[in-house]
Amino acid sequence: MNTRRQFLGGAGVAAAAVTAGSVSRAALAALPEAVVQTGAGTQPPLLPPTGRPYRPVVTLNGWTLPWRMNGGVKEFHLVAEPVVREMAPGFRAHLWGYNGQSPGPTIEVVEGDHVRLFVTNRLGELTSVHWHGQRLPNGMDGVSGLTQPGIPPGKTFVYEFVARRAGTFMYHPHADEMVQMAMGMMGFWVTHPKDRHPLIDPVERDFCFLLNAFDIEPGSATPRVMTMLDFNLWGWNSRIFPGIDPLVVRQGDRVRLRVGNLTMTNHPIHLHGHEFLVTGTDGGPTPRAARQPEVTTDVAVGQMRQLDFVADEPGDWALHCHKSHHTMNAMGHGVPTMIGVDHSGLARRIGALVPDYMVMGERGMKDMTEMAMPLPDNTAPMMAGRGPFGPLGMGGMFSVLKVRPDQPPGDYRDPGDYRHPPGSVAYEFTGSLPEPLRPTAAEAPAPGTAGQVELRVRKPGGGHAGH
Repeated sequence: MNTRRQFLGGAGVAAAAVTAGSVSRAALAALPEAVVQTGAGTQPPLLPPTGRPYRPVVTLNGWTLPWRMNGGVKEFHLVAEPVVREMAPGFRAHLWGYNGQSPGPTIEVVEGDHVRLFVTNRLGELTSVHWHGQRLPNGMDGVSGLTQPGIPPGKTFVYEFVARRAGTFMYHPHADEMVQMAMGMMGFWVTHPKDRHPLIDPVERDFCFLLNAFDIEPGSATPRVMTMLDFNLWGWNSRIFPGIDPLVVRQGDRVRLRVGNLTMTNHPIHLHGHEFLVTGTDGGPTPRAARQPEVTTDVAVGQMRQLDFVADEPGDWALHCHKSHHTMNAMGHGVPTMIGVDHSGLARRIGALVPDYMVMGERGMKDMTEMAMPLPDNTAPMMAGRGPFGPLGMGGMFSVLKVRPDQPPGDYRDPGDYRHPPGSVAYEFTGSLPEPLRPTAAEAPAPGTAGQVELRVRKPGGGHAGH
């Protein structure tokens, strides 16, 4: 793990305001170390060095927060702070997060664990942490002003409770959350079952990632926190394709995807080549009688969906949000549609004044995947990434499930492009093409009536309803 370790001791501890009624003075004699992750790659699963055993998750382009055992209590240290997140190669965003990253590290515990979480605030304003979906004492719920005072800058608060039920949860602020969540403050929480659970099947590969959205103007680095709908960057764990790592599995593996949504809109997550079952939400495991095969499931705002499937089809399979604008980067909403418009003459005249001028959108936007268009510094291309057959023309919420029969168990290294068996790739037809069947004169519409259809339009009130 690429980390730098920081110890908050001496004057830092003396100055910290630590509040937790059940924490002894001995327990608070020293804070657990604050481990900070600086790399943006997917880290190997953290095998539990202490406490109850469990099969760990893999956080896509993320990591799991280490802990210490203290008198039978599992202790973690979260640091809320400004971070620089590489969202894609060459594009970095100035965000807020935890322990050096946005999202923050995944917290993994076992059902029944007594958990103590130290939260240090290095922001310039009050914050708090809400443990989304957890059953816990009301005073530990993390809503500033309602269940606790906000954590002032430079102070440390303590949250303490028992992880009462197995499942997948999230954490995020409930203090100035419009700003703090828009800046990237969020993280995943996984509570593993302590025993074999009747509704939670064991799997060989267990991935988790959060959905997020940002509005970052081309050439800038800080999100516009006042944006409500028109985001231009859609990511998984604050990464955008081609910066999102592939999900590498062995053929025949039982695979679990845990997907949490803390954006401002819903996301239909679609997997190619396989069917899955929705086996859980942040409310708990789904009853078996309620499960049905799906290839797309909608993840609404504030929800988590747990998807289980057997990776039995080898290949490189797309995994993405099915809202087409969410698989593009840095897209402006004010760009006019120029499809079918011949503006070659205008382009020549503009080119005389602006030598680098490029025609865009005359035949659709796919040409942009092959254009070497100059971009402002620190700007992600709208569509990027290449495959073995050329440009992918994708961005944003997109990755690849790589299923390989020879992938060693527990090995998450990228195996490269899939080698298709001979005769299994779509190819160009080179034979003659017959004329399409057209209606006869008797079947054709009367002259002057083609396309005449009565159309009544009722425009709803209330304005644009969003994506």
